[in-house]
Amino acid sequence: AMGFKRSEKRMKAIEVHLRAGMARQGITGEAADAIVKSISSFALYGFPESHSASFALIVYASAYLKAHFPAAFYTALLNNQPMGFYHPASLVKDAQRHGVRFAPIDVQRSSWPCDIDDDGSVRLGLRYVNGLRRHVGEAMAQASSQSEGRVSLSRPLSLADSDSLQNALEGPKSAWGDEVGPRAAADSTLEMRFAGLASGTANVTHAPRLLQRGREDVPSRCPKCGCDDPRMIERVQTGAAVSWFCNTCSHDWKDEAPRVRFRSLEDFIARTGVNREELATLAEIGALNAFGHHRREALWQIEKAIRPAGELFEEGEGRGARGEISDGAFPLSPPSPRLSPDPCPLPPMTVTERRVADYAGTHLTIGPHPMALRRRDLSLRGVLRAMDLPRERHGRRIRVAGTVITRQRPGTAKGFVFLTLEDETGISNIIVRPDVFSRERLVILEEPFLLVEGILQNQENVTSVRAERVEGIDGVPIEIESHDFY
Repeated sequence: AMGFKRSEKRMKAIEVHLRAGMARQGITGEAADAIVKSISSFALYGFPESHSASFALIVYASAYLKAHFPAAFYTALLNNQPMGFYHPASLVKDAQRHGVRFAPIDVQRSSWPCDIDDDGSVRLGLRYVNGLRRHVGEAMAQASSQSEGRVSLSRPLSLADSDSLQNALEGPKSAWGDEVGPRAAADSTLEMRFAGLASGTANVTHAPRLLQRGREDVPSRCPKCGCDDPRMIERVQTGAAVSWFCNTCSHDWKDEAPRVRFRSLEDFIARTGVNREELATLAEIGALNAFGHHRREALWQIEKAIRPAGELFEEGEGRGARGEISDGAFPLSPPSPRLSPDPCPLPPMTVTERRVADYAGTHLTIGPHPMALRRRDLSLRGVLRAMDLPRERHGRRIRVAGTVITRQRPGTAKGFVFLTLEDETGISNIIVRPDVFSRERLVILEEPFLLVEGILQNQENVTSVRAERVEGIDGVPIEIESHDFY
């Protein structure tokens, strides 16, 4: 009865037996009253106390894992969605703010669930591709190369996504730039080539060496700490085996890359049973970049790859029938090797277009946060970042903006509404009074991006903003999912 969440009625019924039993033991008067009062009082909060003790253990264990094994912690969270308070998009951004690195979805390397690569980064799983059937995704993950060729890499950095290659070339800020395709480096001394992967040959012998600096045998950078100084990376040869050692972080790794699953885009289509819609989504999110295409070029190439087979559709001498998807209109035909990639007239996606595609195809992104794309304009309007709020004076009138990730309107809050906004630096808590909510109800409930002007409350290391004015933010064409609790 003491542990029951509505224990008062039960305790009154038990009190009669309790007093009778104490009387038989010679306990009466004030002593009996004190005992009954103590037990009844504890029963009023015994249920929440037991809950708090149980949750405290979970929180302690979770905090330990998040602090010491963050990659595994976030991977487990992402693999057990839907659950909890935060959307996967917010979990990814929180992980990145805590130093966890993410690798994109890649049909050559991703499993169905999220996984941890050898370099410690979290590889997003195929389960996050919207509309991708599970058995098709698992067929992709379980596919093995029909050839014995290996991708010869001079560094343990995946060729899977052109975004990642640009990140390796230009540093962390490169993820904000344009798509990477075959192009010359800025210093005119290096050319990145995808010819091996693009041609679908079994042996790919030329992979990009981004920072060679006159030493052909030195990898571009350490996969753990990112050190790109060739003087700090040692080549260790034991017999025929070659490995590398970074003197900056004491990390060692082998000079090899995993086998590729599919020889070409046509091979991928023929062996997985993927349909046209799934192919388009995979292309738009960059999951087909491993075949040497940027996202729009992949969209262009899949339209050519899924043409039906036959002499009528052959485009030139030396080209055989192309593989195609089984969409019910034509039978599946085996792939034929492509002699050279057809030129694509479509330009690469811009940064904004890539983020739109990420959210449309996976509901999350490992690239820059959508608010980062508007930060310059917001700064000109005096909008603070979430990380700036703890340093500001209590009671100051401020502006803050972000993606709405939660909306709460508890029944016991007397009409108050609580919003959680997220930007590229963290989370802001917004308190909306009943009169403000009544005036701005449609904006608050419908707009995915909000700009809030109000009074900062900064007390005892807890910051929040008491909203006075709320407006939507235009120019961010991204659909964001929020967790709403009304």
